[in-house]
Amino acid sequence: MIDTIGFDGDDTLWHNESLFSMTQERFRALLAHAADPADLDRRLLEAERANLAVYGYGIKGFVLSMIETAISVTDGRVPARDLQSLIDFGKAMLDHPVELLPGVAEVVDALSRRYRLILITKGDLFDQESKVARSGLAGRFDAVEIVSEKDPASYRRVLDRHGVAAERFVMVGNSIRSDILPVLALGGHAVHIPYAITWAHEEADPPDAHYRRLDSVHDLPPLLASW
Repeated sequence: MIDTIGFDGDDTLWHNESLFSMTQERFRALLAHAADPADLDRRLLEAERANLAVYGYGIKGFVLSMIETAISVTDGRVPARDLQSLIDFGKAMLDHPVELLPGVAEVVDALSRRYRLILITKGDLFDQESKVARSGLAGRFDAVEIVSEKDPASYRRVLDRHGVAAERFVMVGNSIRSDILPVLALGGHAVHIPYAITWAHEEADPPDAHYRRLDSVHDLPPLLASW
């Protein structure tokens, strides 16, 4: 029997990647004179991936990667005003309201009466803490875990810390790479609820079996009840 549910935050409970996508469009427009959009996207993604080990996930690392890419594609001639614009883009992202996905508040509220809920999200500690607080959902979770990476070792530490057996745990998230595969590797259960946009770094081939895919969070309670 499942007794503990883990929920991802970004793009599972609230909108996130759409904000990055909109900012990247502004980045393309700002650097349109210096690089082809497709090439700019490729170089930005390369910078983001290279910088993950240094900056981790989140808006601040994204902004620094945009700045690094802007310097690179202009051979160091990017104007200071453009660098300031990129900084302002990041501040706007950090100040953006937290917008819950449809049905999330009602479903989380209902499930909190029957299961132990743990919010497991990755990224910048300050930004993630702020989003959790502003989401209005914090009080519905028994615990909040903010991790730097979502891999089997990270999930194992979380489960051990809360005394949760993997076979009684299900993770709900939008990322095959971060929310599904690591939990299945531990012998847990997983539910994939895709978001409209997936960051290229999070793309991964789905496993052959042992997880469920839903189109909406509304379908989660009846699925769990059937288990």
